[in-house]
Amino acid sequence: MPPRLARLALGVSYRGGAYLGWQSQPGGRTVQDALEQALTSFAATPVRTVCAGRTDTGVHAVNQVVHLDAPVEREPFSWVRGTNRYLPLDVAVQWCRPVSEHFHARKSARGRRYRYLLRESAARPALDQGLVGWSFRPLDGEAMRAAAAQLIGTHDFSSFRSADCQSPTPVKTLRAIQIGFSGAPMAGYWAFDFDANAFLHHMVRNLMGCLVAVGSGRQPPAWMAEVLAARSRDAAAPTFSPDGLTFLGPYYDAEIGLPEPVAGAPWLPI
Repeated sequence: MPPRLARLALGVSYRGGAYLGWQSQPGGRTVQDALEQALTSFAATPVRTVCAGRTDTGVHAVNQVVHLDAPVEREPFSWVRGTNRYLPLDVAVQWCRPVSEHFHARKSARGRRYRYLLRESAARPALDQGLVGWSFRPLDGEAMRAAAAQLIGTHDFSSFRSADCQSPTPVKTLRAIQIGFSGAPMAGYWAFDFDANAFLHHMVRNLMGCLVAVGSGRQPPAWMAEVLAARSRDAAAPTFSPDGLTFLGPYYDAEIGLPEPVAGAPWLPI
């Protein structure tokens, strides 16, 4: 019998603006394509990966977790430095840990976290363009928190689901939404933190569209419950920009021993 391959978990960060999302496509230009090409160059043999959560076009990540079955024997730090040598500057492996053969980056995750960073200002972003969303209207934090509270729990989130979503069920458990602000009115940043067992395709961006509609006064907080109950994408606001959305990463049982929090997260304000 051939020797059993060692399973490794990697933490990967990336700026998603130049990529068509995580998942590999025939034409390339995805984060998975870039990572697997780099791993293959480092290992001098084909390497395939499985991720914790697929991100969409333009979405960033600070701790995307993937697992792979290593075709060659190397020290964990070598997988980090050796792979990064072949990666573009907007993608980097942050850490590597040996894990049990039973570990699965997606199936072993207890939950996932996203952050949407939104700039509130009269003028559009420049230096942070691509890293933040934008509202040129002042937003009401208390109204958005009241609306968000109606989403917590286990629900059918069909109203916030993309038509291209491949999830077998629209029922997910949204554990928390935290909304904070830093700066002065019309000169600051909002951070929206989402924690759920799993997310539907475009779910966070569709939630953001509705939260901003409430925050700007176009809809009352109670409207959010109506959208949720409708179970129809037509009931919700348009999908919000991907620019400010960052996958903070999955989380696992502590005994698995993966890093949390991860290097790279502090650059996100609030």
